[in-house]
Amino acid sequence: MKIPTLLVLLLSCIAAPLSVLSQESPKSSDASTPQILREYDQAIDQVAERAMQSVVKIEVTGFGKPESSSDEEDDQALRRQRAIGSGVIVDPDGYIVTNNHVVAGALRIRVIVSPATVELVTGHTQLSNPQRVYEAKLIGTNRYADLAVVKIEAHDLPALNLPELFSVRLGETVLAIGAPQGLDHTVTKGIVSAVGRQPDLDRPMVYVQTDAPINPGNSGGPLVDRDGNLVGLNTFIYSSGGGSEGLGFAIPEPVVRFVYHELKAHGFVLAVTIGAHAQTITPDLAAGLKLPQDHGVIVSDIDTGGPAAKAGLRPGDIVERIDGVLIDSFPKYTAFLYLHKRETSLRMDVLRDGKPVALSITPIDSLPLVDSLSDLANPRKDLIPSLGIFVIDLNDVIAAALPGLRSKHGVVVAGVLSGEPATLSNLDTGDVILSMNGKSLRTSDELRKQLADLKPGDSVAFQVERQSLVQYVAFEVE
Repeated sequence: MKIPTLLVLLLSCIAAPLSVLSQESPKSSDASTPQILREYDQAIDQVAERAMQSVVKIEVTGFGKPESSSDEEDDQALRRQRAIGSGVIVDPDGYIVTNNHVVAGALRIRVIVSPATVELVTGHTQLSNPQRVYEAKLIGTNRYADLAVVKIEAHDLPALNLPELFSVRLGETVLAIGAPQGLDHTVTKGIVSAVGRQPDLDRPMVYVQTDAPINPGNSGGPLVDRDGNLVGLNTFIYSSGGGSEGLGFAIPEPVVRFVYHELKAHGFVLAVTIGAHAQTITPDLAAGLKLPQDHGVIVSDIDTGGPAAKAGLRPGDIVERIDGVLIDSFPKYTAFLYLHKRETSLRMDVLRDGKPVALSITPIDSLPLVDSLSDLANPRKDLIPSLGIFVIDLNDVIAAALPGLRSKHGVVVAGVLSGEPATLSNLDTGDVILSMNGKSLRTSDELRKQLADLKPGDSVAFQVERQSLVQYVAFEVE
C-alpha cells in the first residue's frame, strides 16, 4: 500500500462566514448524567465561550507566493490573492496577532468582529448577524516565526492575555478556535499530541502538536488549554487530502508573546546572532570525537571577529546552559538565542575538554536574507504596476544581505508578480537597478518619475547588478 506524501498546507482559504448570537436560557439536565461529566462539559463550555470572544476573522486582498509551482523560476513570484484566516485580540485597544502567511503581501486587511451562538434552544435563540467590520493596519510581520500583528481602531475589546508564565503538558485537553473554511467561531477539541515538535529538521522552529481538528482558515486562531490560557497560535497542518488528519501545529505562546511585543514596539523583529554555528550531537558524532555525552549541542564553527569569537567560544565546545537554562537540544539552543532580550549579554556555560567554561556573549543584529526581501516591501507603496515588481531603496542593511554586491546605490527588486508585464522574466528578486536609459538611479521615486515620462512602445534599458555581475535588461513599454 502506497503511503501518500504529507503536504504542509499553510492555512488560508476562501469561504463564507456565519455568525449568530443567542440569548441565555435555562438548560435542561438529566439527573442520570454522572456529575463528573456535567462538570467537565460545563468547564469546556465556559472556556470556549470566554476564549472565542477574542477570536476574529481576517479577510485579506493582496499578493502572495503560490503554495506550489511547477516552474522553479517562478518560486519567488507573487500572485494576486484573496485569503481568509483567523486572529486573536491580545490588547483591548485593537491589537491582533495572526500568522504572517495570512497577511503577507496584503493590500487590504479587513477584520470581522462578531459574537457567536453558544446555545441553541427552541424559541430562545436569536439568529442575527451583528458583525462589525474594521479596516486593519498592518503593524509588522515576521516570516521566521510566521507571525504578524494588525491593528483596528476599536477600544475595550475582549482580549486574550499573553501570560509571562507558560506551561503545556503532553496529553492535556486543548481547544482550537478559528474560521475553518471561513466559518468563524468554530471550536474543536483535542489533546496536546507532542510538545517541542520540530517538523522540519532544516528549520529549528518548534511547535505544539495537537489532534484537535484544524482546517484551512484556522491559521492565526488560538489553541487554548482547559484554563483558557493561550497554548499557541495555529499555523499549519500535515495532510494528504487537504483536510484535518489530526496533525496540527501551533506556534508556542512564548514565541507569540515575544514577537508581538517586538512588532508592536518596532514594527519588525531584530534577528540577532552571536556569530557561532552549532549542531546536534548524535551518537555517531559523540563516538567519533570521543565526546563525554551523545546528546545536546556542539559548536561546529565560529565567525571570525564575531561576538562569539571575541568572547572566547571555540569549535568543539559543548553548550550546557544559556542564561542558566539547560540546553539539551538544537531547537532549544536556537529558541533561546531567538528569544534573548536585545542589546543584553547572555551567559553561556560550555564544556571544553571535559572542563566547565563560562562565557559572556553580546549578540548583534543579523542580516536579512535575499529570499526574505519581499517581507521588507510594502505592497501599497512599493509596487510598480507597469513593471510588475516591488522595489525598495538600497541601504546598508539590504546591501549586507546581498553577498558580493559592488554597488553603493540603486533600487532593489524585492519581489516580482507572477504573470504580469514582460519585464517579469528579465528581473529577479535581489537585482539592483543602477540606471535607466543611461540615467543613474538612487531611489525608487527617481525610477517612478522616469517611467512616468514613457508611453507604450518606448524602449527601456536598465543597467542591473545581479549576483555581482553588471548587465543590461532591455524591453519595450507595454
